[in-house]
Amino acid sequence: MYTFSKKLKTTAIVLMTLGFIGIVYGFLSAPKSIEDAEKIIAESHHEGHIAEAENHDPKTIVVPSEKEEAIEAVLNDSSEIKKDSIVSVIADSSKAVVVAKVEKVVSKEEKEADEAKEHKEHTQHVFHQLQNKPWAALYIACIFFMLISLGVLAFYAIQQVAQAGWSPVLFRVMQGITAYLPVGSIIFFVLLVVTGSHLFESNHLFTWMAKGITEKGNPNYDEIVAGKSGYLNFAFWISRAAIFLLGWNLYRYISRKNCLLQDEASDNAFYKKNFKLSAGFLVFFIVSESIMAWDWLMSFDPHWFSTLFGWYVFASFFVSAITTISMVTLYLKSKGYLENVNSSHIHDLSKFMFGFSVFWTYLWFSQFMLIWYANIPEEITYFKTRIDVYTLPFWGAVVMNFVFPILVLINTDFKRIAPIIVGAGVVILCGHYIDFFNMVMPATVGDQWFIGVSEIASVLFFLGLFIFVVFTALTKAPLTPKRNPFIEESKHFHY
Repeated sequence: MYTFSKKLKTTAIVLMTLGFIGIVYGFLSAPKSIEDAEKIIAESHHEGHIAEAENHDPKTIVVPSEKEEAIEAVLNDSSEIKKDSIVSVIADSSKAVVVAKVEKVVSKEEKEADEAKEHKEHTQHVFHQLQNKPWAALYIACIFFMLISLGVLAFYAIQQVAQAGWSPVLFRVMQGITAYLPVGSIIFFVLLVVTGSHLFESNHLFTWMAKGITEKGNPNYDEIVAGKSGYLNFAFWISRAAIFLLGWNLYRYISRKNCLLQDEASDNAFYKKNFKLSAGFLVFFIVSESIMAWDWLMSFDPHWFSTLFGWYVFASFFVSAITTISMVTLYLKSKGYLENVNSSHIHDLSKFMFGFSVFWTYLWFSQFMLIWYANIPEEITYFKTRIDVYTLPFWGAVVMNFVFPILVLINTDFKRIAPIIVGAGVVILCGHYIDFFNMVMPATVGDQWFIGVSEIASVLFFLGLFIFVVFTALTKAPLTPKRNPFIEESKHFHY
């Protein structure tokens, strides 16, 4: 039986404590009024949001050849051109070109009113973005760790259905990691309810939830969002979330129970039940995962869509899940547990880390290349924003999630060396957190992003909670299943 070490438990509690304090600080430090936002704008000098200066480029007009006639024609034909605004007249034998400054006659009061309106709208927009920042940071960390446990659950179900002979010695590790799913699901569902019910005015994460956005005549009316309101409405959206979370957790609970009962059984009845249950779960998972990706991530940009998005999100959290299995396994091995796990098991996990890193890159490039090449305005804006405003995290995710794993894990020998695997695993997990960061932040925070207290604290809190829940669950049952039909094959797995 595994014993949760005091040192690791203390580390988890410290991470949760520091994270909680940082999360609270992030919410308290967010602007509470428009005036606070104006001060932040003034201090940060966001020149990109200043109203563009008027265009005073000259206007070229072709007129009759005589100089005087040319000037007179311009003055008669255009009420917007003043005599003292003429720059030059160039005459030749056939024509004259008059270059003039065209200035729209606008009263000082109208100009000031327009500038004040633009400034107010910009300040309001930045105010909402700054208020979103701690919410977005909390959301990213919450969904990232929850989906890691979901990915492990899917990997576990695949092993059951495939009747894999190499992996049963790792089943308890997988079940320990999936123990975080109920805890993460509860926190995430509460966050969804808080976000959708407008309990806090500072929460503007999903633009399609704005008041009046589907009502014609309302200042917030959005025709595209209104057209999707049959699907994107809070009641249906939160109902889908409840069904998905409940279904995933129900499978986790029953499959774990059957696996423990199999240890004490005299036949393989519970194993067969798990086989059938896992097959059904995978069908449910494939459908619910895609819809989940649309609901919880893609709908941050309700005007944009991608038919690859569900698979793309799956690849991101699935490779993170396999990486987590590998790292937890290596930790337990280093403490003298999992004596039946050998270098061949570690090698297989590393191959999955490598393979799904390549799969993620394939989907990333397929989505990016097709949209970028087509250059359709409503599609390309998604990547344009991320390339221009999130340059470092956008390209950094590609390096961390593809280039680094390729260079490190392509070597067969490296797939068996614990320090190298752990190092690669840390980079992969950080890279896919940044990937989720890129999915959420541009639509919720815009160009007000930076890695600050809220982002770091949110990761620390959920990392501490994840460690505490997972390693507590590992103490509840023996780390090696007793009566799995393939357990002996798994124990002697070598190649």
